[in-house]
Amino acid sequence: MAFATAIDHGEHPPTTSRHGVAAEQHVNISTDAPEKAAVVSDGEEVIGCDSNKLTFDHTHRKLKPRHIQLIGIGGTIGTVLYVQIGKALMEGGPASLFLAFIIWSSVILCITVCLAEMVTYLPISSPFIRFAGRYVDEAFGVAAGYNFFIFQAAMVPFEVTACNLIINYWSDAVPVAGIIVIVLVLFVLLNIFAVKWYGEAEFWLSLSKVLLSVGLIFFTFIAMLGGNPLGDRFGFRYWRNPGSFAEYYKIGDLGRWLGFLACLIQASFTIAGPDYVSMAAGEAVNPRGVLPRAYNGIFYRLTAFFIIGVLCIGILVPYNDPMMAAAFEQDLPGAAASPYVIAMDRLQIPVLPHIINAMILLAAFSAGNSYVYCASRSLYGLALDGKAPLILTKCTKTGVPVYCVMVVLLIALLSFLQVSNGSAVVLEWFFHLVTASQLINFSVITFTYTRFRKALMAQGVPRQSLPYQSRGQPYVAYVALVSTFIMTFVSGYTVFLPGNWDVPTFFFSYTMIGVFPIIFIGWKLWHRTKFLTPDKIDILTGVDEVDLYTRNYTDSPSSNPLSRFNDWLFG
Repeated sequence: MAFATAIDHGEHPPTTSRHGVAAEQHVNISTDAPEKAAVVSDGEEVIGCDSNKLTFDHTHRKLKPRHIQLIGIGGTIGTVLYVQIGKALMEGGPASLFLAFIIWSSVILCITVCLAEMVTYLPISSPFIRFAGRYVDEAFGVAAGYNFFIFQAAMVPFEVTACNLIINYWSDAVPVAGIIVIVLVLFVLLNIFAVKWYGEAEFWLSLSKVLLSVGLIFFTFIAMLGGNPLGDRFGFRYWRNPGSFAEYYKIGDLGRWLGFLACLIQASFTIAGPDYVSMAAGEAVNPRGVLPRAYNGIFYRLTAFFIIGVLCIGILVPYNDPMMAAAFEQDLPGAAASPYVIAMDRLQIPVLPHIINAMILLAAFSAGNSYVYCASRSLYGLALDGKAPLILTKCTKTGVPVYCVMVVLLIALLSFLQVSNGSAVVLEWFFHLVTASQLINFSVITFTYTRFRKALMAQGVPRQSLPYQSRGQPYVAYVALVSTFIMTFVSGYTVFLPGNWDVPTFFFSYTMIGVFPIIFIGWKLWHRTKFLTPDKIDILTGVDEVDLYTRNYTDSPSSNPLSRFNDWLFG
């Protein structure tokens, strides 16, 4: 399957394609017959495009290193790290929570390096979705694409619901439906305009999350050493009393193991990152230079935020705190259930809880904004490869796949479910749905990498030639594959415990585990696709275009001093 790669030369000299033709911003590919010419904007032709599938990418390369760095953070740090994480603390205790996040961060590192090798080699829109079809089986790519799309699209109403809860911390005067409409309209404004505006908005929104996380870490350190109105030097008191490990559902060692498992499930939902960076690969300037640094930097920053963050939570609040238990049981709004706010109230610190609630609101909105972007780009990638309706390839003049964005926002209307159901109930449903989808997505990524690596070996392409090379392969990929595959089935296990059966919870926990193979088998039987052998996998198409773009890329520093400083800081 041949395709052209997205190259935006808006601020750079034109480059030359593999066929010696100057490449401009937009290329229009004829779709009415195979092997017709692709006409560039100056009227010349690029021969050799497979026109049976509309595969040219009309998005623009406008996202700078700082945008890529903060997009990765913005898509993963949401309300869970500040609020819902308290529920995992109650179920497992501080030590279980800390260990679970360390273990899952290691799994995410394995996934990160697998993605980094593939995406820096061929940075295209929706890369790992399209790689699944290109390196494994077309049907596998289709199933992977729709799984990731559903995962990202379902996260939008999750964060919209969270925004409503957070706003209700101050007042419930605004109707639920009104808050939902306001948030969705803001998503439209930020995602329909040029992608550079999305990048700027997400940069500043994500920066607020970084400041919030760093601020809470400093708050914990100062408070635990006695720098609080009560002068209480509590240190690691709550690790000793009531203890480091909580019992969940059962007493004794089994209960402590189930508590640890609950924390591991929470970590598998909370920690992500490399997939968000990858979704921006087709719109990143100089991706071969930017993405390796982004993959390295984002993992360590996110790990620091998550691991240190859950350590802080275990220091500030005991797992049997009655205020925290009541907040979750009574579905109290916003930051009322946040371990940080509970600690501030106990230490008699005024005003700060309201500031934290406002920052958490920004975090939820930023995460939802990132999900709209990633979901729309994953659907766009499917359409580019002919796996979704052709109309979804329509982009605005500024490079935004407008119909894809609108489809995602239509799905976001599911957030109106909270009008007739409790917000906490709706959040729980979406939590189970997206946890399974995310784990399936990680399994797809790692399995795809194993096929990519075998193709390199079979076709004599040395790994030393790759822009990014990870260590410990293929064992690192196998560790991640086995871990994510097992956790996919374990994530909803609590519904099977005596007395815990709940039909909606079961449905949301295991729907995607059934949908993925149905899509895969259905597409495979209908289109008679074949599982690709290593010697038949296409690992070359499109690489020449990226090589040319990289060789001809010239940096264009911003004239804005603040932007130049941010580029230096996050580049």
